[in-house]
Amino acid sequence: MIGDRLRNLLHLGSVQQQSGRTAGSTPVEVAGAGGRAAAASRAGAAAQESIRHSHGLEQFFSAIRDRESATILDLSGASQANVNFITSLGHRLYSDDFLRSLDNVFGEESPGELQARPDRIEAFLSECLDYPTQHFDGALVWDMLQHLAPHLLERAVSRLHRILRPGSYVLCFFSADEKTTSVPAYTYRICDSRTLHLTLRGYRRPAQLFNNRALERLFQNFESVKFFLTRQHIREVIVRR
Repeated sequence: MIGDRLRNLLHLGSVQQQSGRTAGSTPVEVAGAGGRAAAASRAGAAAQESIRHSHGLEQFFSAIRDRESATILDLSGASQANVNFITSLGHRLYSDDFLRSLDNVFGEESPGELQARPDRIEAFLSECLDYPTQHFDGALVWDMLQHLAPHLLERAVSRLHRILRPGSYVLCFFSADEKTTSVPAYTYRICDSRTLHLTLRGYRRPAQLFNNRALERLFQNFESVKFFLTRQHIREVIVRR
């Protein structure tokens, strides 16, 4: 049931932001080997995070700009930053940690084999995308779909189609490198309507890779599909239901 999972109707101030930094702290330069180790540690942590401009995000919020009290689904997990931004626009936000549900149901090792089992597919859809028909005005799916094997992907996109209202929008990201053997998985935090803060969750072997034609087939039951190719070789995709 919805109440038994990480799925919250988030309002302004309903979750507490957590940070590993102490308020008011400033960097301290330390000499010697310990200082070099600390610097390396800070550099490593910085490499796990990045800020990126997103045409897709900009288009998504432009598309829903004139809607009042829209209901948005965010599949990157609960985030105070996303709560604050979405609710400041007068909208409501539901949150699911899609990757956590994926790992809970299928494990982290071999996506293809278990993701073809009907019982596991139903368990996953019940855990992560179990919402009423035509419940949402938009969905921030981020890079989640590229981690799904073909049959599970087909079912997940069909479920998205069902829970979205006609005229709603979906934002998705896909790797544009068709030769890659691993893709990064991120947590996405909204800085503003065109800027994202990305935190690396790790690397995964893609369940499948996508070109424009494959994405058009994937969303063939939707009204339209629009692509943006970034400098980071990411296809940002805006889909209209």
